[in-house]
Amino acid sequence: MRLGIDIGGTKTAAVAIGADGELSDLVRLPTGFGGPAVLSTARQVVRRMSELAGVEASAFDSIGIGIPGAVDTATGRVEHAVNLGLEGLDLGPKLSDELGVEVRVENDVKAAALGAHHLLGVADGVTAHSMAYLNLGTGLAAGIVLDGELLRGGHGVAGEIGHIPVDPAGVRCTCGQRGCLETVASGSAIARMWPTEHPLPARELFDLAEAGEAHAVDVREQFLRGAASAVRLLALTTDVDDIVIGGGLAALGEPLLLGVRRILNEWAKDSAFLASTDLAQRVQVIPLGFPAAAVGAALVGEPSWQNS
Repeated sequence: MRLGIDIGGTKTAAVAIGADGELSDLVRLPTGFGGPAVLSTARQVVRRMSELAGVEASAFDSIGIGIPGAVDTATGRVEHAVNLGLEGLDLGPKLSDELGVEVRVENDVKAAALGAHHLLGVADGVTAHSMAYLNLGTGLAAGIVLDGELLRGGHGVAGEIGHIPVDPAGVRCTCGQRGCLETVASGSAIARMWPTEHPLPARELFDLAEAGEAHAVDVREQFLRGAASAVRLLALTTDVDDIVIGGGLAALGEPLLLGVRRILNEWAKDSAFLASTDLAQRVQVIPLGFPAAAVGAALVGEPSWQNS
């Protein structure tokens, strides 16, 4: 049994995968802020999952953690995770020493890519296909699985496409560059372009655009063009079989998927080259509620992933 933990900015989720590939029930707890609190949250989750499974923590074949920020996958050290108040936390080694089982740590988006890849493999029976996971959340990033192996890159930044500039005259990005993809296709981009007191700005934006409100339509289209640009970029640079949209904005579901496909098809009408790539049919949205990062974290401890 493999245990996967997804430590997010506000909540931590965990799931176990049995030898038959079946998923356990999902356990959720609020995430603490700061190193000691994050460690405490992880301990609580492991303890709860151990109780549910009826085994000691050391009985898990592997424990993996997905966490936002810069992660040294070789050492299990989180170099920094601003939203969690972490700076230089040896998360993997500390938990490994306490639990008596190796704990491996991966960036949350890359972990989610593994989870989405697992989901597709279960669905089609093919485990080595290539896939890109496009995370549309507060920011924009991607995780890439090529021929069944997770792509990390030489410096661990493979998939950071949110910080590829697409508009030299665009707004300044948090990374310091101007006009990055993240500034037009992310939750923070919607918050900037569509200021509102509504608790779900993206949902309000799409609902009002569907109702024909002119400004909402303009903002929605700008966002969809940015998301479609990210899909096109991933497809043309990696030539993956599938692009799966996940992250918080994936909860928009079919309106998001149909909108991105519509934009891609519009571009294909003007380009025989793009039309030949069939991009619109290669993109999909992850099923609502599927714990991609937790499932992927459970897979991180497997030997086949450790040196990818």
